[in-house]
Amino acid sequence: MAAVTPPARPLSLQSPWMESLAPRAEHERRRDAHRATAAAAQRTMDALALARGVVFAAAALLWALVTFQVGPPPGSVPVAFAAFFALVLLHGRERRRRDHAQRAATHHEDRLARLDETWEGRGDPGDDFADPRHPCADDLDLFGRGSLYERLSLPATPPGRAALARALRQPAVPDDVRARQRAVAELRPRVELREDVALLAGAGPGEADADALAGLAAAAPTPFPLPLRAAAAAVSAVALAALVAVFGFDAPLSALVLALLAVGALAFTQQARVGQVLRHAARAERLFALAELAARIERESFRSPRLVALRETLAGASVALRALARRIDLLESRRNPLFAPFAWVLLWDLHVAAALEAWRARHAPRIGAWFDALGELEALLALSAYAFENPRDPFPELVEDEGPLFEAEGLAHPLIAEAVAVRNDVALGSARRALIVSGSNMSGKSTLLRAVGLAVVMAHAGAPVRARLLRLSPLRVGASMRVRDSVREGRSRFFAEIERLAQVLRLAANEPTLFLLDEVLSGTNSADRRAGAGALVHGLLARGALGLVTTHDLALAEIAAEGPEPVENVHFEDRIEAGHIAFDYRMRPGVVTRSNALALMRAVGLEVDTPAGAVH
Repeated sequence: MAAVTPPARPLSLQSPWMESLAPRAEHERRRDAHRATAAAAQRTMDALALARGVVFAAAALLWALVTFQVGPPPGSVPVAFAAFFALVLLHGRERRRRDHAQRAATHHEDRLARLDETWEGRGDPGDDFADPRHPCADDLDLFGRGSLYERLSLPATPPGRAALARALRQPAVPDDVRARQRAVAELRPRVELREDVALLAGAGPGEADADALAGLAAAAPTPFPLPLRAAAAAVSAVALAALVAVFGFDAPLSALVLALLAVGALAFTQQARVGQVLRHAARAERLFALAELAARIERESFRSPRLVALRETLAGASVALRALARRIDLLESRRNPLFAPFAWVLLWDLHVAAALEAWRARHAPRIGAWFDALGELEALLALSAYAFENPRDPFPELVEDEGPLFEAEGLAHPLIAEAVAVRNDVALGSARRALIVSGSNMSGKSTLLRAVGLAVVMAHAGAPVRARLLRLSPLRVGASMRVRDSVREGRSRFFAEIERLAQVLRLAANEPTLFLLDEVLSGTNSADRRAGAGALVHGLLARGALGLVTTHDLALAEIAAEGPEPVENVHFEDRIEAGHIAFDYRMRPGVVTRSNALALMRAVGLEVDTPAGAVH
């Protein structure tokens, strides 16, 4: 096919990265620095552990000598034990420094695995986002092991994971795409920011914690009026005073009994009110990590409008989240078995619930916006990591005034190693509405369809694409490539396929669509397949869709000569070299003239005779 030459994107998004970035060297430098920090911290820990043992032994000896009044003054014992506890604290600080450095080194090892194409199985596959009803997610490997989601993912909070999945599943409007592109371009060189956010997100709230916090935001108000809070404070003070008086000053036991009865009565009458607030409490240490994540974003300065808006949304989030974490930390302290009896006497749950409700009344309306902003920032950082590690991949140009359009030069599959991926030019628009792709087995037909579909997905997510140049209009991808039967649901593969094809037709009737059909209607006889495929393709084209159709059945190549819409035949082919089948994965004009099915069967040991008149 003729080469497509779309206009280049603005230099501010693209060209400065072609020569200046050295992602491998940067990740290796940071990995080695963190490894050195971890090793130094471990050496310090070993020295502190030895010193701690020596000081403890010395403190114990001093205590014995003082006990038997045969040695140093008594004041030396607390000094020695104070030195021991200081060494314990220093050891803990160094352990945290070592653990942080080790996790940071692992982060850069994971990024290097992306560059080495050994990333499969190391990242988050996003299995929970897979949806068999989505028009292209399963066909294009958007989720699962070895998927686009795993390739792009960074350690993320639940909102960050959801935001990245949403960017891949739901095309954005053109203005949003351009805003994302500018944000990704600005974030591309910020390796340290990605590292910090990845480490904090990895220690941040999990699904249960995020759900609890969201529940706290959405809960109905539970007022704690001033008279109730005053009564609780008075009863707590009286109970504590009675406890001290009975056990410290031999006061009558009846005073304590009466105080505890008052505590029990107030706790019982307010049980439902307190429980309504406390059931949404999340884990404090997770919230501290979330607060630090918000603080890290708040410290960053941005220029692109999308990033500036997200940062402004997060203004004050870290202070508020730390305050919430402290309240929940107070709540968790009642689990200490030594403190639990005193917590009951002091009506601890009621006081903490009132403090939580006061926090919720002030900040709850903003929690959802904080989560959304953090999630979108994490998604943009994930896309910027891909942009940093693939500096030759350009941002595509999104056009709105040229009708359905997909024009790519040097298009390749983004999940195939760049060193071995074969690039092809693909142009679909008013002059060429569809391509009928014929070719031998394993020659690259399905890979081409997935490369086209993933380019659209990544373009609408705001990411760079694996092509030299790409221009496209807003498009939804509807695919029928990986259709499966279902014994449990009583559906044959053919019935599952026609259900999917009906879904693609409905999509094309409502939105500009790019259809990708692999071996369409292969589950029926040749005559029905020929008639059905022709009606399907022309029905899609009549709805304004663009697309590609692969086939082994050369009768389907006749579709290109039917109907008013311009359709062309292209093909992939193979050749025999020294008795082996070889592929170059290059797309060529016209219909394929040879088949390799019998050669492949012989290659795996199946002896078959060549039918008379067969084409090889």
